[in-house]
Amino acid sequence: MAETMIPLFPCHELDETLAFYEAIGFEVTYRQKAPNPYAVIRRGDMELQFFRLKGYDPQSSYSTCYVVSDDVDALHGAFRAGLKRTLGRIPTRGLPRIGAVKDMPYGVRQFLMTDPAGNCVRVGQPIADSFEHAPVPKERYARALHQATLLGESKQDHAAAVRIIDRALAADGTPTPVQLRELHALRAEMAAHLDGR
Repeated sequence: MAETMIPLFPCHELDETLAFYEAIGFEVTYRQKAPNPYAVIRRGDMELQFFRLKGYDPQSSYSTCYVVSDDVDALHGAFRAGLKRTLGRIPTRGLPRIGAVKDMPYGVRQFLMTDPAGNCVRVGQPIADSFEHAPVPKERYARALHQATLLGESKQDHAAAVRIIDRALAADGTPTPVQLRELHALRAEMAAHLDGR
């Protein structure tokens, strides 16, 4: 028996959401304007469905889905190229946005993309035999990097990531030069996301 799971995402404006996905290579395969605005898009084996929700606030969205790819870097490049071609830029802050490809501590190489409706599509490729989360490091600065990365990159809670890094840097002790560089780089990245809201 074969099963397929298809996410249904809310949106505040169907035209804007569909235009975003068309820019990155999706095709609208079904569209219903009344009585309830609804649409289906497809790109290869990926399918998403959208419905218009009155009073929906994209900034408050928690909607997300995970796409497993066998070439996350190629898909990331195709999405970025489509956005650059259509928008004239690659949005990395605010809505919509696309993040960088990163190797995560739970064995995947992934990037996050958030559409104009605030729906987050996570695209990942397995890079390890196990997809379990690595144990949280005990050393203060390694733990701060680990937790801030998970909150900022996986949960997109950039403010919490900044707080963790700031607490670690304010504490007594001295991180290694590599840890200090990584903490500052991650903090700058998280702060940039917060400025782009």
